Amino acid sequence: MFQKLMVKDLKKMVMTRTEYLLNQMATHHVPVITKKRHTYLTYHGLGETSTYILKDGIVKNSIILQDGREFNLSYITKPDVISLLRDELSKNTAQPFNVRIESETADFYKIDRVTFWQMVNKDDELNNYVKEYYRTKLSENIVRSQQMIMGSKHDIVCTFLKQLVDLFGKRLPDHQGILIDFVVTNMDIAGFCGINSRSSVTRILSDLRKEGIIDISDHKFVIKNLIYLRDYVPM
Repeated sequence: MFQKLMVKDLKKMVMTRTEYLLNQMATHHVPVITKKRHTYLTYHGLGETSTYILKDGIVKNSIILQDGREFNLSYITKPDVISLLRDELSKNTAQPFNVRIESETADFYKIDRVTFWQMVNKDDELNNYVKEYYRTKLSENIVRSQQMIMGSKHDIVCTFLKQLVDLFGKRLPDHQGILIDFVVTNMDIAGFCGINSRSSVTRILSDLRKEGIIDISDHKFVIKNLIYLRDYVPM
């Protein structure tokens, strides 16, 4: 018995917490659903009885502001729980976000939310995953608040471009820059940066292009001067 426990603990050590989460979903035969590009997984404010875990693909989280505008919160590009920001007791709870699929397809584990919390409460490793999830989201929200409160439109766009580098950046050969290997529209940038007018984003991007900070190739951004963008990221 002791030897079996040692083997189990060793397996946990060699897995990341995300890998362990996915492993547990597969072990418990949690069903997988597939959604197509630009369809919605959940809608902000509507009741939901399930927890969704991104297995593969890219999604965008957003909320609807009081004036009806959509405010983008984040891209999720790796396996993760899509939303874990509500209590664990209610069978049905309002979704905190719109979740839209941005890749050609995205696969999700779909599990009853009460069943998921029961698993978390019985498993120390899943419990640690949830704690880390909350810490990460809190940190992201603090940085986002600093960005929105203290920065100009130019600063916020530069910060967002740096975030895109972290998510989708691929270094090009011969010092040609870093390709953001994902198509992001000016409208989406406006939504992420809290800018009302798409034309304001167009002007800022045009200025950055003239200064040699960015370029555009096949509708994708190429970052020519990453150090410039880093100067606008909140510390």
